[in-house]
Amino acid sequence: MDADNPKKVLVTGASGFIGMHCVLQLLEQGYKVRGTLRNLDRVNHLREVFSRHTQATEHLELVQTDLLKDDGWAEAVSGCDYVLHVASPFPSETPQNENDLIRPAVDGTLRVLRAAAMAKVKRVVLTSSVAAIQGGHGQMPRDLDENDWSDLGAEIGAYARSKTLAEQAAWEFVSNQQLNQPLELSVINPCLVMGPLLDGSTLGTSAKIIKDFLSGAYPGTARISWFLVDVRDVAAAHLAAMTNPKAKGNRYICASELVWLTEVAKWLNKNFARKGYKVSTLQFPDWFVRFYALFDKTVKGEVPNLGKEIGVSNQKIKDDLGIKFRGAEEAVVSMAESLIQLGVL
Repeated sequence: MDADNPKKVLVTGASGFIGMHCVLQLLEQGYKVRGTLRNLDRVNHLREVFSRHTQATEHLELVQTDLLKDDGWAEAVSGCDYVLHVASPFPSETPQNENDLIRPAVDGTLRVLRAAAMAKVKRVVLTSSVAAIQGGHGQMPRDLDENDWSDLGAEIGAYARSKTLAEQAAWEFVSNQQLNQPLELSVINPCLVMGPLLDGSTLGTSAKIIKDFLSGAYPGTARISWFLVDVRDVAAAHLAAMTNPKAKGNRYICASELVWLTEVAKWLNKNFARKGYKVSTLQFPDWFVRFYALFDKTVKGEVPNLGKEIGVSNQKIKDDLGIKFRGAEEAVVSMAESLIQLGVL
């Protein structure tokens, strides 16, 4: 990249967990960055946060936009070479009305793509999810890959439905473009994201899991597993997909390894018990977890999806984009360390 004429990148959701790491890596690599926020009351705080990690904050601009409104998007994308559309809600519990998730996900994605196409942006990288791939399949005899989609005819939950519909809308938009609007699209499909927090003022779902473990909120664990990935690798994948010619028109599963909840508890206890954060490593039997879920108001009667998560393959992202994943233990421990350092615990 020309140091005298750096490329400019729009990052939507610049104050979110993934968005902040994308902004940081872009600044560190010499890009100019324009980040979008729903409101500007945290601008000074965010600038202070970024200044702790990089000296390139003079290349950061923060603007106000809303995924549910057209106002400001034309100005936000103006002059940008690339867009990382990271902004999308990831709830800690299922909303009463699934459209509270679906509408901002789908409408917001199309709003960003329309603005990017009009501004002659070269490529948009969309943050989707493995939830747009795994949902509704049941147990599979093979690992799912980028050719697979969640089954919208099944009971897959509001979050998976929102990510699936938003990503499908994005691919349809790009395929229906006019010849004079050759906007390119790449998609990153992360699994559960952990790793170090840059800011502790707001916590996402994964950070709340680790916080609850360290605070002793869990008397034990259920027999649950997830695919896990470090947020630093997710951000690196976005940057690679932004410029790598192979990424044009492709989606990429972004996952490091499968991790059982009991393993997470053991890693935390091993690393933090001596610091005063003793974590229970007891694993409850499945029947107890199902029985408990019927009466515990905090889970609203929902029975957890016990057992091994449906397998996914990360071969394509390693082959095309050269991503080398950190281990799951490093992601878990670094998230816990950041929670402590930021004074969340």
